[in-house]
Amino acid sequence: MTKRLAEVAKKAGVSEATVSRVLNGRDGVSEATRASVLTALDVLGYERPTKLRGERARLVGLVLPELQNPIFPALAEVVTASLAQRGFTPALCARTIGGVPESDYVEMLLDHQVSGVIFAGGSYALADASHEHYRRLTDRGLPVVLVNAGVDELGFPRVSTDDAVAVEQAFGHLRSLGHERVGMVLGPEGHIPSRRKVAAMIQVAGWGDDAWVERSSFSMEGARVAATKLIERGATGIICASDVLALGAIRAARRLGRSVPGDVSVVGFDDSAFMTCTDPPLTTVRQPIETMGQAAVDILVSQIEEAGVLHDELLFEPELVVRGSTGPAPR
Repeated sequence: MTKRLAEVAKKAGVSEATVSRVLNGRDGVSEATRASVLTALDVLGYERPTKLRGERARLVGLVLPELQNPIFPALAEVVTASLAQRGFTPALCARTIGGVPESDYVEMLLDHQVSGVIFAGGSYALADASHEHYRRLTDRGLPVVLVNAGVDELGFPRVSTDDAVAVEQAFGHLRSLGHERVGMVLGPEGHIPSRRKVAAMIQVAGWGDDAWVERSSFSMEGARVAATKLIERGATGIICASDVLALGAIRAARRLGRSVPGDVSVVGFDDSAFMTCTDPPLTTVRQPIETMGQAAVDILVSQIEEAGVLHDELLFEPELVVRGSTGPAPR
């Protein structure tokens, strides 16, 4: 018990006597200090006293699909800083291949009595995935915000990049360079943001179907296989659903003996870190991650403070960033 008091006191930046008063429900402690002690208790993994277990911690979960794609650490940096400014402690949960599934992270966050959860790139974006763990959050009345498009029936507030505008910008750029055979490397069939991109492309390019679309896992090797098929069918321009997929498409072109952008132009999506350092530097559609991350926190905190829930989807306009991976169509 003494060791626990010392650890919690150190984490919360208060005395052991203050921790003891909070745990025993005594008066003489400010609400801010009390919240700090309870959050420290949760972060350190200690159980709250029975009479305090019904109260939520000032702890907010941030659940990410991975950390290998630089866009997710960038989002995490914005969200965690914004949460800290609001007096909340972020709990980062990042999935890995063969690691803890998203549903288990949800259970863990519920056990820690979190105040809310922000999800980015989770199974909510896949139409054919299980969504049962999200419904548990709804049943608990827990504030939740999703970053980027997800299945409609979940009913959570969403903060998204406008996929239609992203496609219009990318396709318009390639058409201005003379490309007539433009293909797309996108995520799996059930991936909602990819579905939106296809719908936009059908409209702006006048496609009758999605014959110029190849699906891939969000990996460089998967994109290489998908882009190879497009290039072999004659595509001179490729629009990708992420920067990682775009790098895979560049690799595909080179393995086929084609140059980028001499023979094939490639456009990414995200404008994640180091895309200025690739060979060639990547033309991409930039997601406004800082604005979106701050908006996600604002919406979540409004729910936590019961200031109202925005159920509409907020769409943020992306920005085309032209670099060296696109050029005039080959003659």
